[in-house]
Amino acid sequence: MRQWLGRIFGSAFGIGYVPFAPGTFASGAAALLYLYIPTIRELPLLALLIALSIVLGVWAGGAMEKEYGEDPSQAVIDEVAGQWISLFAIPFSPLAVLLAFIFFRLFDVLKPGIVDRAQHLPGGWGIMADDVLAGILANLLLRLVMLALPMLPYGLSL
Repeated sequence: MRQWLGRIFGSAFGIGYVPFAPGTFASGAAALLYLYIPTIRELPLLALLIALSIVLGVWAGGAMEKEYGEDPSQAVIDEVAGQWISLFAIPFSPLAVLLAFIFFRLFDVLKPGIVDRAQHLPGGWGIMADDVLAGILANLLLRLVMLALPMLPYGLSL
């Protein structure tokens, strides 16, 4: 039962079993939930979802490593947490969601400096830490872009 729950939560309800780019699919799913379910954008709820996904991710990621090996591609709850962190307290617009998705994926894939070092923490901590940091960096970059380019139509809807 415990291993089964670890797989369910760690794979973000099965998204981690997509045969190609499961992390991108998980990030996309998190961004789409944020985009189309307005209550997720409420800061207390989003903070709770981020905290829960991190706590569950550390546990489930560690459990999945025992089954699949170090930092398994099936463990994608870290991408969900990181994507939501990239959107935390950002003024809502579809363009902001798209940019947060792009920036988060870039930081997650390229793993600059501290992001790369964080993934070497043991067990579920390493699985989660690099994506948490990638999400923070994406959030900060998005804030800089919004400050530097205030003329962009962030309020346009799709």
